[in-house]
Amino acid sequence: KTGDSHHRFSHYVRCGLLDYSAMLSTAALLARRAPVAAAAARRTMGTAASFHIDTPDNTMETYFDFTEENYTRVNKILSKYPANYKQSAIIPLLDLAQRQHGGWLPVAAMEKVAVIVDVAPARVYEVASFYTMFNRTKVGKYFLQLCGTTPCMICGSEDIKKTIENHLGIKNGETTKDGLFTLLEVECLGACANAPMIQLNDDYYECLTPETTIELLKACKKGNPPPMGKWGSLPMNGQVSCEGPLGKSSLFAEPKPPAIPEGRFDEPKVDPADVKKHMAY
Repeated sequence: KTGDSHHRFSHYVRCGLLDYSAMLSTAALLARRAPVAAAAARRTMGTAASFHIDTPDNTMETYFDFTEENYTRVNKILSKYPANYKQSAIIPLLDLAQRQHGGWLPVAAMEKVAVIVDVAPARVYEVASFYTMFNRTKVGKYFLQLCGTTPCMICGSEDIKKTIENHLGIKNGETTKDGLFTLLEVECLGACANAPMIQLNDDYYECLTPETTIELLKACKKGNPPPMGKWGSLPMNGQVSCEGPLGKSSLFAEPKPPAIPEGRFDEPKVDPADVKKHMAY
């Protein structure tokens, strides 16, 4: 039945019996007129709505530009790519814009990136709406992404979720009134060996219990989250990285890198713009 209905709909559009463009325009108009509170994107398990809704601080007319310091970074990022492939810089430039703007991306920032890499804005929108690392709605100073996938769930992520909700007075997808914390349950963050865990902004806090979770939240309220451990994460139970109860059991010495053949880099550098030519494309 569904297939037949879809076939008939496509037939009507091709024959001109339905104005598909007008239908899309009407739908877009209704979406813009809908109350923002009712139409705001509801984020669940690391996803967000793929469309934009204007808010007072996020419209096409909202001003955004990189700072002078960040323009230095912009130029450094662009220098990594051939001049005819500037669009390769979209992801790092969006990340830079998000960090400058307090952890989220207004649509004006996406427009600025589109101008810099010389592509249609839609090319930037599709990247920003695809990757969950980009937040297209405002988040708190401390963005708590709680892993809720099977290993973390089995090890107690539901208890951690309830602890955070009760301590902060918010539910999944909400932000505290003071703008300090946003909680979002997401899919696997790749730290299954140290479940349950959260990603707080860029950092991983692992091996959580309700008690250590509250300790972490209190430290953040004081503006002093615990620093990361030697290996770039912080198990909150005192262990080092993913070491088990017996401690380190392998790789006792630091592996030596392979030797670089003498004269390997004596050849002149290739202009990135000429890479295609050199590769006979």
